[in-house]
Amino acid sequence: MEPLSGLDGAFLALETPATPMHVGSLHTFEVPAGYRGDFLTDAKTMLTQRMVPLLRRHLANIPLQLANPMWVQGEVDLEQHIERIVIPPPGDRAQLEAVVADLHADLLDRARPLWKMFVLDGLASGEKAYYFKIHHAMLDGHSAATLAAALFDTEPVVLKASARKKTTAARQPGSQPGALRLVAAALRRDASQYVKLVRVLPGVARTLAGLARSSGGEPDSSSAKPGAGSGKKATGLTGMAFAPRTPLNVAITRERGFAFDVVPLAEVKAIAAACEATVNDVVLTVCGGALRRYLARLGPLPKKSLIATMAISLRDKGNTDFHTQATLSLVSLATRIKDPLKRLQAVRGHTTATKAVARHAKSVLPTDFPSIGAPWLIGTLANLYGRAGVSEVLPPLANVVISNVPGPAVPLYVGQARMTGYWPVSIVEHGLGLNITLMSYAGQLCAGFTVARCAVPDVRQLADDFVAAYDELKLVALALSKIPKVAKAPVNNGNTAI
Repeated sequence: MEPLSGLDGAFLALETPATPMHVGSLHTFEVPAGYRGDFLTDAKTMLTQRMVPLLRRHLANIPLQLANPMWVQGEVDLEQHIERIVIPPPGDRAQLEAVVADLHADLLDRARPLWKMFVLDGLASGEKAYYFKIHHAMLDGHSAATLAAALFDTEPVVLKASARKKTTAARQPGSQPGALRLVAAALRRDASQYVKLVRVLPGVARTLAGLARSSGGEPDSSSAKPGAGSGKKATGLTGMAFAPRTPLNVAITRERGFAFDVVPLAEVKAIAAACEATVNDVVLTVCGGALRRYLARLGPLPKKSLIATMAISLRDKGNTDFHTQATLSLVSLATRIKDPLKRLQAVRGHTTATKAVARHAKSVLPTDFPSIGAPWLIGTLANLYGRAGVSEVLPPLANVVISNVPGPAVPLYVGQARMTGYWPVSIVEHGLGLNITLMSYAGQLCAGFTVARCAVPDVRQLADDFVAAYDELKLVALALSKIPKVAKAPVNNGNTAI
């Protein structure tokens, strides 16, 4: 029996039918010539042979939801966790994106381990694919890469199918922890957490204030020149400011949209080096450029720059624990600056300020805290926030969620099938109807765009705007340094099969 951390428990309590709290990923695979196997069987065999304790976790609820549930190990019936879906004709990227969006809208069944895989048949290209989703209470973006390393091979292998349908022996009726044991464990855990929380509260308050201030006000574009110094002095940061209201910042419904694209990672690194910036800076700048293009079609651009909320990992190097260990920061996207190079340097100033605070945050911000009463309180507030339309009344703190997660550097395999793409599918919330999450994989930077359909009706257009903004930045960066041309991965443009 293992307690959920305070942060992991919050993801469970925040969940509503309109705001599922699972994350996911879309994977495409190339099979060798002459492949006669069944990809669904290969996927089941892989999971049977590589089943990790994380995927066997069941929730044991505290009576009356007094506190966060506990994790207990139990059986996994793969017949219930792996499902075959046939993509509608003609089986191109548009149909694939639509199927993933619909699957991502559905809640996971809390009576079973909180994950599911859908093998996707019917791609016109002959490629194989699957969509995998898992509750955020079980892992974060960085631990997802750890899970991938545990499940996949790094070279082609021949998988021998197992006759077993369940990965562990069935639990006996009396093996579920009793009510008194669960309550006692929750009380013991919270007693120690209160002591820890009192000790760190002053530092937590100062750090959170610093993270909020690092969003800056409006950067001074006149000082944003390539190679200029960064920080408050260089960018004219003026303190915390609310984000402007946009069509992205509305109360959302359960319908989802999804699109994906890819850019060469080596090229992104070359742009960053030429502009004395980081890969994260380039990502944020391109996202800002994409949003400028997208919002300009809907009306005048906001006079204030858009603000992104971006995850900051609190993990120590080498930490492979599956608990969520991250916090959120606010970063200006400098979208009122048209010139992409000047926008990049302004973004760099803001991220430099944020990183300075984040270095301190790792030793101060807790990811665990007392949970007595938390499920009631957080769940009630989450329901009220959506139903009462609070997100459309209060000024938004941020306009978009952006994450950039390091992923596997080498190709991965399911049996003999080589993974050709690894796209994240993430979470949107009331007031934050757009999430752009990127993951590096085998020399590519894979971008997944998850939206509430009521906030972003045409997510494919936004993904195309991302590619256009990237090409624009790459073109002007060529004037600073010769960026080597890298062949872009063959991602479909929507007119032909992938």
